[in-house]
Amino acid sequence: MRVASAVTAGLGLVGLLASGVAAAAPPGDGGPKKPRPTLSWGRCPADQKELNEAGAQCAKVTVPLDHADPGGRTIKIAISRVKAKAPGERRGILLSNPGGPGGTGLASTLALRPALKDVADRYDLIGFDPRFLGESTPITCGEAPRPAPPPETTTPRRDFEDSVRSARDTARRCQEHGDNAELLPHASTRNVARDMDAVRAALGEPTLSYYGISYGADLGAVYTQLFPRRADRIVLDSSTDPAATQYELFQRSGAPAEAALGGQVRADVRKLLGRAERRPIAVKGLRLTAPLLRMIFKQLVQHEEYDPQLEAVVADLKKAAAGEEVEPGPALGGLLELLSSPGLADSMVGGAIFMCGDGGWPAGGWPENPATYWKNMQRSRATQPVFGPYVNGMIAPCAFWGSEPREPGTKIGNDVPALLLQARHDNNVPYEGALALHEKLTGSRLVTADIRSHGVYGRGTDGLTPVPCADDAVNTYLRDGELPATDITCTKTDRKAERTR
Repeated sequence: MRVASAVTAGLGLVGLLASGVAAAAPPGDGGPKKPRPTLSWGRCPADQKELNEAGAQCAKVTVPLDHADPGGRTIKIAISRVKAKAPGERRGILLSNPGGPGGTGLASTLALRPALKDVADRYDLIGFDPRFLGESTPITCGEAPRPAPPPETTTPRRDFEDSVRSARDTARRCQEHGDNAELLPHASTRNVARDMDAVRAALGEPTLSYYGISYGADLGAVYTQLFPRRADRIVLDSSTDPAATQYELFQRSGAPAEAALGGQVRADVRKLLGRAERRPIAVKGLRLTAPLLRMIFKQLVQHEEYDPQLEAVVADLKKAAAGEEVEPGPALGGLLELLSSPGLADSMVGGAIFMCGDGGWPAGGWPENPATYWKNMQRSRATQPVFGPYVNGMIAPCAFWGSEPREPGTKIGNDVPALLLQARHDNNVPYEGALALHEKLTGSRLVTADIRSHGVYGRGTDGLTPVPCADDAVNTYLRDGELPATDITCTKTDRKAERTR
């Protein structure tokens, strides 16, 4: 259910303009009604085993490429539907987004069903692949060259220059491939929110309910801003500061990630990085550079339950650094398999497409001059020696994107009721971001979980320690429409709720 991505730092939210259906329509009002399109429902794609086993049907909704030009070029949005099992108590439709950015979501709402329990029976569970991803009209970039293996010796500067070349090449391959130059300016969070509303309209529903995590939470906030009258019950899990740029959000994740390392593990990690910055560590024929190790460690500190895996990975790497032949344990072996999987490159490109298409220039606040990243990276070493170089030196393809986003950044501020969830020690999207969004969404309530985690709702379905008071708050809201009377904190010791201001 949960997506943990190297690029997940929350996105700068996109601009508040009219929906594009009718220029004179007030926000959230679609303007003059149009004939409802007929959807052709059928079996879901063969690789969507869970959907087909659940009896889901799939279809495609036609939407404008440019919502400001509804009569122009169109694209398709792939959706799935598992119908409500309690027709007499049916509330409506529930959509979701699993994060990323760049995550596909055709089966993501179905994946919520174990956590939703009986609430799932009251909704048609609607999954969708955002525009340009998965089964929706795709964007593909030119084929990447086969990467050369890292050299036996290196330096931090050489590793950084390699990342700059890679980012510049990704931008070039995406911009120059096919008709991407026409498509890419329309890859934005704002347009995904508009597509969601088009799905709602195609299904003949007056409103939609929604659960989004990480980038999906930011997407949900954009939807409340664009379509406040269409937002029914909205749950935003692990959100970001809507006023921050994407690069700022990524930088802010360094300090809490650094705080998650302690004791001997921290000392060992620093030694491994010091070695890898001179000589990449060889494991099973692969040479792991310091930037790659930092990315691995960043994934492993996201959840407190991953601490044993982190220790096991560090133990394996220490042996490899000492020159031993290492058969990686399950934790390191799984990460190496993920890093070498062909799907990883696709998901990273999918993330770049939306990071670079969102509002602000340079795109999402990414500096254009590589020297800025290098300076910030080196400066961060004093206080964040493990993760500072990673979060400050991660240069995105957006720095070289070459096409300006079509719309400015969104200014979030509304009173739409919403339930926000956040882990106090989230080191992917820090807690302060949720507080900032909570202040802008004046009709919201905030559930704080006193844990280290990225994502709060439904942790038990991922094999993590559940937070029952948070799960109960979500299910009560989606079932009965009742937000908590005040903000609450779910304590770590007993997982019960404590009222807060």
